[in-house]
Amino acid sequence: MPRMIFPNLAVKNLAHTKAFWSALGFHFNPQFTDDNAACMVVNDHASVMLLAEPFFKGFTTRQICDTATHTEAIVALLLDSREEVTQMVEAALANGGSPAQPLQDHGFMFQWSFYDPDGHHWEPFYMNPAHGQPV
Repeated sequence: MPRMIFPNLAVKNLAHTKAFWSALGFHFNPQFTDDNAACMVVNDHASVMLLAEPFFKGFTTRQICDTATHTEAIVALLLDSREEVTQMVEAALANGGSPAQPLQDHGFMFQWSFYDPDGHHWEPFYMNPAHGQPV
């Protein structure tokens, strides 16, 4: 069985967060979505658990990161094309996200980033599949 990954992120307003990610084309697994959490499906092997802050606090003894002033992680998301990267970032900015790092075009890799409404740093990118392959 392939390994799956479920990063958990604390969010301030779950309904607002779900609306933001829905506007970017993501959907939620209803089996793991309720008033405390939403399971945002990335693909068959990766989902992101968006947890309301009070619920999130039940899983850790540490303080929740203040994403207004600190970066807890940069979530890189491989997409199928440069156009898809551009579309996602533009949709994020149009729906309540804010700019993070400027667009970077390295020829073989194209990346751009944004902060979601909860301050989490997302970096959609495209990498030429031929890059690094044996010649």
